[in-house]
Amino acid sequence: MKRATSPALPPLPPRSRWEPLLEAAIAEDLGSGDVTSQITFDPDDRAHARIEARQDLIVCGLAIAVATFEKIDPTLELEIALAEGERAAAYQPLLTIRGAVRGTLAAERTALNFLGRLCGVATHTRRYVDAVAGTRARIVDTRKTLPGWRVLDKYAVAVGGGTNHRMGLYDGILLKDNHAAAAGGLDHAVKRALAEAPSGLRVQVEVQSEEEALVAIGAGADFLLLDNLSPATTVRIVERCAEDAVLESSGGITLANVRDFAETGVHRISIGALTHSAPNADVSLEVEPDGAAR
Repeated sequence: MKRATSPALPPLPPRSRWEPLLEAAIAEDLGSGDVTSQITFDPDDRAHARIEARQDLIVCGLAIAVATFEKIDPTLELEIALAEGERAAAYQPLLTIRGAVRGTLAAERTALNFLGRLCGVATHTRRYVDAVAGTRARIVDTRKTLPGWRVLDKYAVAVGGGTNHRMGLYDGILLKDNHAAAAGGLDHAVKRALAEAPSGLRVQVEVQSEEEALVAIGAGADFLLLDNLSPATTVRIVERCAEDAVLESSGGITLANVRDFAETGVHRISIGALTHSAPNADVSLEVEPDGAAR
């Protein structure tokens, strides 16, 4: 298989992290076999096909699409046309496939499902990254991912230019309102978390007002999540706290207002919609007009 030259990008997660998901997806779609292709084509019938973008998008997940075809038919010849992270225009080829038509069509839907999801997340992320260009704000993901897909969803965010936050509850500390309420107050919760935090895990504290931000910093916090605050309130917190803490805005942020939050001077903006509401990218497999022959 020939590969396009890739710019510096986050590495694809280890195959062991996503291959079980791929195997499950193939099993649920292919089952005992592609009946339609088996009755329509002989085993030695061949096809030339391509996967193409049907919209402007950020390329993400081609290696997993390739793995899909290789698992179903290792004899297929595959060539990646664009590198991860590149912009593709509508109708631009992403991947070419040559070989048995049965294998090509059996792998089609599973490959497109992975590719559409990953390109969709990367493309949606890039829209936010572009919207805050020229400010210091970084676009950050959350744990609001498709169950079972977190490692791939977060990979796609990084390919789109976003920043990954914690993968799960085990590799980062975020004190939220429920923690503070159950612990008897924000001040107590922050002090205890800072005292008990394992080495290497920074404590982030969610605050919902300017007053709570000052309480958290007074208790020793240096990393605040400004939850559902207006740009005006955010500006006041930035003016008072930006020298003492990393400030991250979150909640109610859309493409229409993300620039307003970035211009307040916050360091980070976290957006669950990067993964929980990313539209699937439109990608399609097309057999070349003269590509199928016995």
